[in-house]
Amino acid sequence: MQAIRFHEYGGPEVLRYEHVPDPIARKDQVLVRVKACAMNHLDLWVRKGTTRSPLPHIPGSDVAGEIVSAGEYVTGLHSGQRVLLVPMTFCNHCPACADGRQNQCPQFSVLGNANDGGDCELISVPQVNIVPIPDSLGFEEAASVPLVFLTAWHMLVGRARIQPGQTVLVLGAGSGVGIAAIQIAKKIFRGTVITTAGNEAKLEKARELGADYLIHHYRQKIGDEVRRITGKQGVDIVVEHVGKATWEESVKSLKPGGTLVTCGATTGPDIGLDLRFVYSRQLSVLGSYMGTLGELHQVLKFVFDGTLKPVVDRAFPLREARAAHEHMEQSQMFGKIVLVP
Repeated sequence: MQAIRFHEYGGPEVLRYEHVPDPIARKDQVLVRVKACAMNHLDLWVRKGTTRSPLPHIPGSDVAGEIVSAGEYVTGLHSGQRVLLVPMTFCNHCPACADGRQNQCPQFSVLGNANDGGDCELISVPQVNIVPIPDSLGFEEAASVPLVFLTAWHMLVGRARIQPGQTVLVLGAGSGVGIAAIQIAKKIFRGTVITTAGNEAKLEKARELGADYLIHHYRQKIGDEVRRITGKQGVDIVVEHVGKATWEESVKSLKPGGTLVTCGATTGPDIGLDLRFVYSRQLSVLGSYMGTLGELHQVLKFVFDGTLKPVVDRAFPLREARAAHEHMEQSQMFGKIVLVP
C-alpha cells in the first residue's frame, strides 16, 4: 500500500509518500480501507519529534473508511461496511479499562502516536475500535469527528460537568475542539456561548455554528470583553486548549466558583498562575485528555442524528501531505484538514 511516513523528525519536508507492506490483520482484528484521515495538531508534534514516536512512522489519528475483511474472532461486522475508527489504543483489560476509563489506561495512546496511524491506504485495528457510520455521513466528515468531538465532550461533560443554560467561553473557534465545543454547549445544553478567533471570517462561521458572542482576540482583550458581555459576572466554564497565549485572560474570564478545563497548549505549556486568585475565587482548574469509549459513543449519537456537525476546512490528496501540514502550520483553517488516499 501507499502511505505517508517519515524516517526522521523535522519539518514537513521529512514526510514521504512511499510504498510500505500491507498490514496483516490478526484473527481478532478488522482490516479497513482508509477513505479519509483528518489531521490534528498532534500530527505536527509527532512529526517534529515532540512525542518521540517510533521511526519510521505513519501519523494520523482520525480515520474513516470501509471494512475490507474481519478476522475469524470478529462478529457483527462485514466487508464493505462504512466505519470510523476510535482514535485511541488501550489494553482493554486493566482496572481502568474495565471501569470504562480507557483514557487512564497505562497503555493508552492516541492512534498514530505510539503506533502507526491512518495516513495510508489500509489499517488493521481491534473490533473495539470500529464504529459503523450512517450513509448520511460522508467519509471526510466522519474522519473530522472522533478525536475533537470526543475531546470536547469529555471536557465539557466528563470533566466540567456542564449544566443546561450555563455560560461557556470557548477559545479558538476555528479549531476542531472549538467547533465541537461551541455546538455541544449551545445545541445540547442550550448555554450561552462566547468564543474567540483571529479574523472576521472565522468569527462569522462561529456565529453560524451557534456562538452568541464573538471576540476578535487580536483586537480585543478577552477578559475585558467577557466582563462586558456578562455584566461583570464572568463565565461558568472556559474551554482552554491554547495555553500560554491565552491562559491569563482565560482565568480572568471566570466567575467566582467557575471552572477552567484544558486539553492542550498549542502556544506553549508554561503559564503563570496566581494561587491566591484561584483559592480566593474558588476556581476549579481541570485537566482533560481525550475521553472514554463510552463518551465517544454518547457524542456520536448527536453527530449521527445531525444535531452536531463536523466542519471540513479542506481536503488534500494523501500524496500532498506536506502541503496539508504546511497549511495547518499557517493556522488559517476553520475546521478539519483531511487527507484522502
